[in-house]
This record gives sequence, structure tokens and C-alpha cells, in this order.
Amino acid sequence: MSKNPSVAADAPRLRDADRSQQAILAAAGEEFAAYGLGGARVDRIAERAGVNKRLIYYYFGNKEDLFLAVLEDAYLHIREAERQLHLTDLPPADAVRKLTEFTWNYYLEHPEFLTLLNSENLHRATHLERSQRVREMNSPLIQTLGEILERGRLEGTFRGGVDPVQLYISIAGLAYFYLSNKHTLSAVFGRNLMTPKARNERLSHITDVILGYLLRD
Repeated sequence: MSKNPSVAADAPRLRDADRSQQAILAAAGEEFAAYGLGGARVDRIAERAGVNKRLIYYYFGNKEDLFLAVLEDAYLHIREAERQLHLTDLPPADAVRKLTEFTWNYYLEHPEFLTLLNSENLHRATHLERSQRVREMNSPLIQTLGEILERGRLEGTFRGGVDPVQLYISIAGLAYFYLSNKHTLSAVFGRNLMTPKARNERLSHITDVILGYLLRD
């Protein structure tokens, strides 16, 4: 059976386009994390990505739309990583512990994610509010967490009436606040909160707080 020559010719172009877009997103992520939306420059993004500036406008429109694409890409990566945890295969308490540990470690390993969120909060989430894609990406996580909570309740392990959205916000918030404010908190309390010992103590505290709330006596 003969191949369609037009399809064969299009394949390399599609691969090149995908590589270019991924390079732009990676470069833009670094730029926005370093300078925020206001301070970021498309010229620098193009230089980082090794592409012509016109190509950025062709694929992503203006700088505001590129920022939204970077935010969506950042959420896509963390949601994909969470799916690899296979939380529904674990006992409820182990699943919540694993999600808590993952969230802390992901934030530690990806400080640019927190910086992007800080920048978007300064803009009152005006970009994310118009992203149906982000809401669709977050829904499976909340559904999974809800299933884990219900399974724990039925087994008699967890208390009932726990909102999975509130629980996830608590897990994320206990890690996010500490890491986003590590410099000011270290200065105020006169101790380095980012030593290995301090980081381990923080993770242990977060896990104890979350599971202490969930587990029945």
C-alpha cells in the first residue's frame, strides 16, 4: 500500500513545529520565572529558545497568551507527575502521605512553578480564569482524592465530611507558604529553614498535620 506523499511530507514539519513550540515554552518559563510577566521580554525568550521572535507571535499570539501557555504547561507537568503516583492503588493513609510528600518534593525541585504562581496571583489569576484546560487538568486529581477519602471513610480510617478541594489546598498551602517565604521566615526567626534537617522536619510536620486531621482516633 502506497503512502500518501503529502502526509509523509507534513510529518517532519509537524515535528519541527512541535520542537519549536516546546523550546519556546521552556525558554518562556525560565524568563517568566526570572522576571515575572511584566519584566519578561520576548526578545530574550526568542534568544533563549534559539528561534525568530516572529515565530513566538505566530504560535502563541502576544506575551499575555504566551504566559498563559506557560502556566498551562506547568500545570500539565505536575498533574502528569501526580498521575504516576498511582494513588488509587494504595491504602488511603498511604495515598495521602505519598501525595503530601510528592507535593513538597515537587515544589522543592521546581521552584519556578511557585514563582509562576506568585506572578499570576499578582495579576489576580486573570490568565488562568480564561483557561478551561487548567480546570480540566485539575478535576481528575480532585476526583481521585475524593475517592481516596471516601474509601478511607468506609474503611473507618478517615473521618467523614472532608472536602477534597480544601484538603488539597491545605497540602499545597503548607508546602507553598514555607517555600515561597523561606527567605523572610529564615530572617525573622533567625534560623536557616532550608538546611536538609529543617526541610525534613518541615515535611514530617506537614504529613503529621494532614494525617492528624484525617485519621480517626
